[in-house]
Amino acid sequence: MMANFPAMLSLRHLLVLSLALNVSLILRMVYEGDDQQGSNNQNMGRIIQKSRLVIPSTISANSTRKDHAGVMDKIINLDHGDPTMYERYWRQMGDKTTIIIPGWQSMSYFSDPTSICWFLEPEFSKEVVRLHNVVGNAVTQGRHVVVGTGSSQLILAALYALSSPHATEPISVVSAVPYYSSYPSMADFQKSGLYKWAGDAESFNKDGPYIELVTSPNNPDGYTRKSVVNRNQGLLIHDLAYYWPQYTPILFASDYDLTLFTVSKSTGHAGTRIGWALVKDPEVAKKMTKFIELNTIGVSKDSQLRAAKVLKAVSDSCEEEYSQGGEESFFKYSYKALEQRWKLLRVAVDSGGLFSLPKFSSAFCTFLNQESEIQPAFAWLKCEGDIEDCGSFLRGHKILTRSGEQFGASPKYVRISMLDTDEHFMQLIYRLTTIQK
Repeated sequence: MMANFPAMLSLRHLLVLSLALNVSLILRMVYEGDDQQGSNNQNMGRIIQKSRLVIPSTISANSTRKDHAGVMDKIINLDHGDPTMYERYWRQMGDKTTIIIPGWQSMSYFSDPTSICWFLEPEFSKEVVRLHNVVGNAVTQGRHVVVGTGSSQLILAALYALSSPHATEPISVVSAVPYYSSYPSMADFQKSGLYKWAGDAESFNKDGPYIELVTSPNNPDGYTRKSVVNRNQGLLIHDLAYYWPQYTPILFASDYDLTLFTVSKSTGHAGTRIGWALVKDPEVAKKMTKFIELNTIGVSKDSQLRAAKVLKAVSDSCEEEYSQGGEESFFKYSYKALEQRWKLLRVAVDSGGLFSLPKFSSAFCTFLNQESEIQPAFAWLKCEGDIEDCGSFLRGHKILTRSGEQFGASPKYVRISMLDTDEHFMQLIYRLTTIQK
């Protein structure tokens, strides 16, 4: 990536000008690889083609109208982290992840009555362990796998499991600012007598037990995180939803007492609603299982079987790439797609003085076997100067984001999804450049 950086610098002004003048041309070049626009536009077409931002023909046709009013009037909702960017890869996989479930299958509540997590499908558990071993991002030996309906349910299950029913007051739940925006409402929504939200871990000074949520890479800003409070009575939940090679270099296999992962961010299958926890203490795993039992009487077997098929395809792609010289793996494909998106975003942001982005350093990724960049699933964008409410400012340009206030930070910041559709991402780039023009 560093070798391409000088070329990007030399084309920066050309890229910004072209984006600002003609969004339909950009979208058409992305789809068609148009090489009839002269030498300068040929160069830019190559840059964007390499980004894999390929727009479906139906979108391209609608985006190449001479009248751009409709493009500029359309609201781009980048508030959520809906990972539709991954759809193209999985379409290319064809039937590799297709499953057929007979009507008689998965009728029982039970998957394995002898297991602590009795509703955990053995096939899903096997593929979870295999994928972690292939990627090298988590220790699985000596861990119990607990499956949940996404990591959100698992966070609540973990809070329940780590709380004491005999405590005289609810245990404090903290996380360092900027923290994931749903943590406060998750902790307080049910007004539980077991735990309650206590705010920023950096300023937490209450004596006694506490639970710290450590999100790494962090949502929203993408930085690697460690625990902050570090006291004797502290209990940690490591939310590692984004600790995958497309988002951050894999530096080591995480070896924590309780870690959370989810298919929505690892493979993009958010609608499958499957997450998992790797839990060292069997008693904690039992309590988490009990919470899910009381909450939903287990987790959909159908979703687990589909998730197992997807995880298998990912692991297969990794092993085949290196052992048989096959097509690039899911993670390498995703890394390249995000790499080019981040290049385009930084060029757009650097074209003026209204916005800024975090600066990340590269590191050696043990999975990719190369120096790789931190390229988060979200952009933590800051409005500079006298713009105090960045979310409102961008809303005025029909870009919906999530305000920094929801993450315990300043409203000068917003979180923007980097995982949305190709069309929405290119429209974001265009609007950011035109705002600053």
